Amino acid sequence: MHPDLETVLLTKEQIEQRVTELAREIGEDYKDKNLVLVAVLKGAIIFMADLTRKLTLRHSYDVVGASSYGKSTVSSGQVIITKDIDIDISNRDVLLVEDIYDTGRTMKAVCDLIWLHGPNTLEICTFLYKEKSRPSDLPVKYIGFRIPDKFVVGYGLDYDEHYRNLECIGVLKKQVYG
Repeated sequence: MHPDLETVLLTKEQIEQRVTELAREIGEDYKDKNLVLVAVLKGAIIFMADLTRKLTLRHSYDVVGASSYGKSTVSSGQVIITKDIDIDISNRDVLLVEDIYDTGRTMKAVCDLIWLHGPNTLEICTFLYKEKSRPSDLPVKYIGFRIPDKFVVGYGLDYDEHYRNLECIGVLKKQVYG
């Protein structure tokens, strides 16, 4: 375990198994569709890379940039879109791939942006789903893991651009950021 972690919530093996299961579910649901995965930068890149390699159906992917955390451990409440998609998704079936569903603000802003591009459908796949109450929940079709409302890092998730490379999901010690 990394010395900056308080505890490990999800091991590398648990993550690999669940990503394989999600790819199987998505593959079945989209087998006759024109699927485009859209990952939210930067956190979802590792998840999408693993997911796209495990998908056996034909699909394409792109990325969108959005931020609401900065150097904090809580959302600022302000979502900044930093990059729009580059490919044409009109009349295609889009699966938004997110690292973590926390407040829902980032996901809502990105969904609003994606809808402007005219997709046929738009669904959400999040690697982590924080168990907490939110002002309004977006429907999430695929959830990797449900986790407690703790600040986590690893597998693409960061604190101040560090810890993305960890192969597990862990709770960061408060003395690291506090």
